[in-house]
Amino acid sequence: MDFSAATLQFAGSLIAILALAGLAYWLKLGPPPQLADEEDARTAADEAVSGFAPVAIGLDRDGRGAILRDAGGRVMLLRPHGGHFAGRILTPQARASSDGEALVIDTAEKRFGAARLVLDDPRAWVRAVEAIQE
Repeated sequence: MDFSAATLQFAGSLIAILALAGLAYWLKLGPPPQLADEEDARTAADEAVSGFAPVAIGLDRDGRGAILRDAGGRVMLLRPHGGHFAGRILTPQARASSDGEALVIDTAEKRFGAARLVLDDPRAWVRAVEAIQE
């Protein structure tokens, strides 16, 4: 069976495209993760810090992150990191502010950085972050 150069080139290109798509799937690359609801936020928080049980959740309107508080007053920030969510328990060095619509949190960690969450009541979360004690 004879194949033309164009047919071989097409087949090779198709194989390469499928291999790259498979690699992207295997590496879990794709659109940024989203939190659809509070249950997703609870699951992501438990994955970040095992046993973290939030009693209050502020979910970003677009699902791009969340802020959570547990019964002990600890506050966790969830933000996208690659194909999943990373979480940090905020320390007293963390700072929060609100422009009326969004909560801006500076975690005081260079490697984790700051986040902006559009929430229903950002000022309540500013107070929660300000109340963090060691």
